[in-house]
Amino acid sequence: MAARRSRPRSRGGLTFRVALASALLSVLIAGVFAVLVGAITGMRDAAGLARRSEQVLAAANDLERLVIDLETGQRGFLITHDATFLQPWTNARASFDGQAAELRRLATAHRPEQAERADRITRDGNSYIRDYSEPLVRATKADPAFVPTATVSIEGKQRVDRIRGQFTRFVAYEHDLVAQRDARSAEAARGAVAVAVGGLTGSVLLIVGFSAYLTRGVVGPVRRTSVMAGEVARGDLGVRMPETGQAEIGDLQRAFNSMARSLKKNRDELTASRARVVAAGDAARSRIEHDLHDGIQQHLVALSLELRMLEADVPPSQEAIKQRLSSSAGQMSEIVQELREIAHGIHPAVLTKGGLRAALTALARRSAVPADIRLCLDRRLGEHTDVAVYYVVCEALTNAAKHAHASAAQVEVTADETHVRLSVRDDGVGGADPDRGSGLIGLRDRVEALGGQIRVISPPGGGTTLIALLPSPPDDERSAGACGGAVEK
Repeated sequence: MAARRSRPRSRGGLTFRVALASALLSVLIAGVFAVLVGAITGMRDAAGLARRSEQVLAAANDLERLVIDLETGQRGFLITHDATFLQPWTNARASFDGQAAELRRLATAHRPEQAERADRITRDGNSYIRDYSEPLVRATKADPAFVPTATVSIEGKQRVDRIRGQFTRFVAYEHDLVAQRDARSAEAARGAVAVAVGGLTGSVLLIVGFSAYLTRGVVGPVRRTSVMAGEVARGDLGVRMPETGQAEIGDLQRAFNSMARSLKKNRDELTASRARVVAAGDAARSRIEHDLHDGIQQHLVALSLELRMLEADVPPSQEAIKQRLSSSAGQMSEIVQELREIAHGIHPAVLTKGGLRAALTALARRSAVPADIRLCLDRRLGEHTDVAVYYVVCEALTNAAKHAHASAAQVEVTADETHVRLSVRDDGVGGADPDRGSGLIGLRDRVEALGGQIRVISPPGGGTTLIALLPSPPDDERSAGACGGAVEK
């Protein structure tokens, strides 16, 4: 016990390991969720930037259309001198400052470098309107025959091309920003998917590994402990658990084995004590039977003979005295017979002198139920086994006559190298309860004291079968016998 108590405990108990595995799984899942939340946040920010880029591009497109309207309206008026062509030009000129301010506001909130490009577009657009387009339109209105020179036309075209080039660079840069953001978002999404897949795989592997550990280190030993506990409950106290478990499982295995050893020791001590009690009782009954047979019984027989002698010596004239002596002698003979029956019930002398076959033969002859007794023994059994078999048969035949109201009974005794098997069957009413009645309980105590087992099968109306299985006695307790033979009454 001291050695078992001093055995070092494995590092970390089962509770610690479960907590550690749970913590690892929680950290892994939390990390995966953190990455996913970061990716979702980044994708949400990218979506917001994409919406702003769409607004900036839409504002730049609207402003560029105004510049185009300025140039086409002005050109149409110069060519046709038709004032209707000035309507788009007038609308564009009126809206230019507001749309330019909207573009600069969006660009400033979006990207500072785009704000500088918007400023250049605004300056060049205003310069085109104030320094070129408005003077040209006023001159045409003032002189319907006015035709701009080639130099003026080339200047106008250059101004418009420069503005449109700035729009092209502005839009191209914005598209580059959108492409870069899309690339980063896609990369972040792929990273998030990779992390999610890795986290899921890691979680599955961790769960599978931990489940395998629990199955191998906890569920398996607990299941084996349950099976072996069932074996112990059925009476097999020799089973032992392999003490290979760790932490609390190892403690459970060692505690189970310690319990099984303690139960086996207590059962062995109880069996030995019961065997000693039964042996002492048999020895006491044998001494009482011997004392009755060689003591009181012999004295009573001598007294009965003396009464008969006195009866013979009484003269015929004393007929009354002679009759009284004859009656006393007869009563004395009856007392001797009753005493002989009592002594035989306490311990049959024929079992000690003639063995089991002779004792069962005498028992069958005295039985109130006709009994067919068959013995198949290649040796004589030990003294305690003989006594147990005799009393089991005696009690079974008594119950068959007294309670089962049987008309016949069969008794069979066989033996092999390990066990002696006894069965007693009758054709009575059945319904016997082995847990009721002192007779069957006493037989169970006697059989189990020798390490045997007894079973009663007694369905109502189907007769009663009593089966006893006794361990075969050691070689030094055996003596020669015979197989075969039957005794009937």
